[in-house]
Amino acid sequence: MEKSTLILTRKIQLIIDLPTQEERKEVLDTLYKWQNRCFKAANLIVSHLYVQEMMKDFFYLSEGVKYKLMDEKKDAEGILECSRMNTIYRVLSNRFKGEVPMNILSCLNNMLYQSFKKDCVKYWKGEISLKNFKRAMAFPFNSSKITKLCYNEEKKNFCFILFKIPFKTYLGKDFTGNKKLLEQVISGEIKLCTSQIKLEKSKIFWLVAVEVEKENHQLQSEIIAEASLSLEYPLVVKVGKSRLTIGTKEEFLYRRLAIQASRQRTQAGVAYAKSGKGRTRKLKALDKMSQVEKNYVHHRLHWISP
Repeated sequence: MEKSTLILTRKIQLIIDLPTQEERKEVLDTLYKWQNRCFKAANLIVSHLYVQEMMKDFFYLSEGVKYKLMDEKKDAEGILECSRMNTIYRVLSNRFKGEVPMNILSCLNNMLYQSFKKDCVKYWKGEISLKNFKRAMAFPFNSSKITKLCYNEEKKNFCFILFKIPFKTYLGKDFTGNKKLLEQVISGEIKLCTSQIKLEKSKIFWLVAVEVEKENHQLQSEIIAEASLSLEYPLVVKVGKSRLTIGTKEEFLYRRLAIQASRQRTQAGVAYAKSGKGRTRKLKALDKMSQVEKNYVHHRLHWISP
């Protein structure tokens, strides 16, 4: 049966709600430290999961070696002291306990375990490689760790405490309705799920994950919408006698002229390119520009068409 709910993620900027610059810098350094430990832990988790899963394929081990991935207390053939998730959690605890809250590592472990199970068959067939996590990855945390979430009339933003760190939101002009979303979270209309913190160029972003009900739209078979591409407008939609245009000719023209001018400048500079490898080296920069305009038009049409 199809689920009647879905997980919606919104990106909201956060500001450390502390009075002095020194205190804010100390907290930011701590968050970057947690991010670094999560980056290491994530790569460690997938490595352990892969080795555990592929243990049966280590046919070159002696016959006396047990390889059943079960708790030895529950199965005589088991080789683990506890469950699979618990074994990895113990590894993370031994490595990073005291450096990062264990709630973060626990959420990360659970998230990657669920993801690994989905792709397990493809790993076994050799169709995909293990995921490789970057240093700038977001780190997750349980929704229960957010306390005192409320709207502060004085600061004109939402405030809350996460791991004993006070934060306030920065919603700006709020074109996406994040204020209404957080109000619904506070009132209990929608459920707050495991979310993430993302650090980008010394800015903090809260990737808010909420569980919302799916909207059931009843389609009317007698109403037909015809969509077509044109030169004047990227997309034209006709519904009966009504005509709706999406995008303008100018937005294509402006960008395409800029790309063409850039290609002409590159072409003029080819004569001064360093030689020594023949024609290929001299035209390397120009070759990169050959498909830029075509790719831009294709991307915009693809973006508009859904």
